[in-house]
Amino acid sequence: MKSMESNKQVQVIESSFVAPREATPTKGLWLSPLDLAATRGHTPLVYLYRSGAAFIDVARLKEAMAKALVPFYPFAGRLGVNADGRVEISCNGEGALFVVARSSLVAEDVDFSRPSLQLRGMFVPRIEPSSLILATQVTFFKCGGVALGVAVQHAAVDGPSTFHFMQAWSAFSRNGDGAAATVELPCHDRTLLRARNPPIVHPGALAATCPRVALSDSPEPTVTEAFTISRAQLAALKRLCGGASTFCSVGALLWRCATTARQLPPSATVRLSFPANFRRRVRPPLPSGYFGNALISLCAASVVADVASEAAPLASVAARITGAVARMDDVLVRSAIDHLELAGMGIRPPRGSLPETEIRIVSWLGMPLHDADFGSGSPQVVSRADSVRGGFAHVMDDVPADAGVRVVMCMKAANMDEFKRLFYANIAHTSKL
Repeated sequence: MKSMESNKQVQVIESSFVAPREATPTKGLWLSPLDLAATRGHTPLVYLYRSGAAFIDVARLKEAMAKALVPFYPFAGRLGVNADGRVEISCNGEGALFVVARSSLVAEDVDFSRPSLQLRGMFVPRIEPSSLILATQVTFFKCGGVALGVAVQHAAVDGPSTFHFMQAWSAFSRNGDGAAATVELPCHDRTLLRARNPPIVHPGALAATCPRVALSDSPEPTVTEAFTISRAQLAALKRLCGGASTFCSVGALLWRCATTARQLPPSATVRLSFPANFRRRVRPPLPSGYFGNALISLCAASVVADVASEAAPLASVAARITGAVARMDDVLVRSAIDHLELAGMGIRPPRGSLPETEIRIVSWLGMPLHDADFGSGSPQVVSRADSVRGGFAHVMDDVPADAGVRVVMCMKAANMDEFKRLFYANIAHTSKL
């Protein structure tokens, strides 16, 4: 991205709140232990629509949002606390923030595939007030391209729920009231994930979940890079990993490259953690439209020698991740919920880096990232707007959806060159097998 100051290159021309078009429930929405355990901050996303996206009409977007906020009414509320001091969503219909901006740039001036604080500052609105659940910004480039920035309070929803709303909002923009018949209604019954009374944490049930790790404000700079794995390279990687899933195969590659690049002692214990969607793993399964946080943190652990050594097959590394996924069942999930309720989760820090022995991978694989078609085509790019936590990676389907996968990795700048070299060397080697 070219050097630029956001206040000079992007000018806000309008800021307003969009309320639900119809009356919605006025109440305090109880949050589950999993909601409370989520980062108390906003997840910043950015969508890029290339030149010719003049179809994005502000009035139509606002009207469509007002319609979508009727079934998705928590997004029109505010984060608050109940009489007992527990955080909740105050469903008051005050509305979502909607900002309109214009930029003197052309879309090609900006690298949307590489998250940064600068990208977020330019194209994702400032959260005012901080209790907002949803904030959006539409930025028009002089070339005709459009950027859509979205910030969603993570304590309110996870990734699947966020993209569910984006599907609904864009459907109302394309089809007007006719979208109501096709949009899957969200389920707001978060008591489905209430802790049991009394709570029951089965011995050993939490062994597969990842203990909370303190993030550090390390003075060492971090850097974020984006990598792509083509469809053919992905197929070869999965064969090398013994037919493991896309997530487990890519995770094994990232774990090996990061561990090797960090030059850790061979006997040191390293862990790969990841949030896992359990909507279909609990009994009975959650409604497909469950709107909230339905993720638990799982982890795989090993010693450095068994992850980074060339003598260790990559399939064995992938198998460790596959094993962690396989252990997620109703017993594990319910025990994790009960444990979080008993622990009384506080506010998690929004920034900081993981220890060098840790890597955390957030998967958006299989999610409808590119379904946000507001009337004239899917976005060219969908990404986080920033990535400021060292040791964190995001994995998502590339554009088009069958093109392969894209990886966004954030780590210490001192290790990134070696990570990059190892990543491409492994991909090249895999492709030759």
